[in-house]
Amino acid sequence: MSKIVLVTDSTAGIPAELVEKYHIQVAPQILVWGDKTYRDGVDIKPDAFYARLETESIMPTTSQATIGDFKQIFTQAVEQGDQVLAVLLSNKLSGTIDSALQAREMLPGAQIEIVDSQTVAMALGFLALHAARAIEQGANLAEAKALVEKARANVGVVFAVDTLEFLHRGGRIGGASRFLGTLLNFKPILEVRGGKVEAVERVRTRKKSLQRVVELVEERIGGRKPVRLATLHAAAPEDAQELLDMASARIEAVERLFSEVSPVIGTHAGPGTVGLVYMAGM
Repeated sequence: MSKIVLVTDSTAGIPAELVEKYHIQVAPQILVWGDKTYRDGVDIKPDAFYARLETESIMPTTSQATIGDFKQIFTQAVEQGDQVLAVLLSNKLSGTIDSALQAREMLPGAQIEIVDSQTVAMALGFLALHAARAIEQGANLAEAKALVEKARANVGVVFAVDTLEFLHRGGRIGGASRFLGTLLNFKPILEVRGGKVEAVERVRTRKKSLQRVVELVEERIGGRKPVRLATLHAAAPEDAQELLDMASARIEAVERLFSEVSPVIGTHAGPGTVGLVYMAGM
């Protein structure tokens, strides 16, 4: 009997136990460091990545998941008689969807649907999980795709960074560019909005930035239920746990996840980044 294979990419940051539980296929993004290429989360893990980042003079760059990786994932599913739903990183942040579309063109007639999540990290992860859970409950391909498209307006990610250097260098800074050159001791708070990284505001201390992230997420949830929360971090697990604890004390959630961003996301966000992700009303 045909089934639906759920595909996402490594920026989603879905905890490994949930990837395994829902049999989610993860296409790795690409990290280029010097003359070596690594598959995000496969050849290089966060701990090793951040340890090397502290001492390395050459900074890494990133590239989208390859056409070949998507073709391999899609082909395996199609050869088993399965359908595919791919929920992927915002097209405004990466060419990942282009890779997936080109891979699909190599498999004419295959039932493969590709959805732009318009977001990243565990906001993307929540959309993928939402689809996976619906599929488990019997949703067909069209229904699962429609659920993801509806849910996009109900997820968000708000995060604080130590510096805008990494986002600026990687060209992912978006509307946050207006903060450049004016920060001094301020901590910028950003969010993903309309598929891009946008500025929210600046605060003076790390502690205040965590408090403000929770307040902003609470505002954006706006009383909708149920709520799912996830923290995310780049080499800042203690701050991430504190953030999740603060949010849990103020926001009633049916699910709470602890997530570490992948090396590819860490390349752009930079060490010390910590944030809060929500899905509300779905």
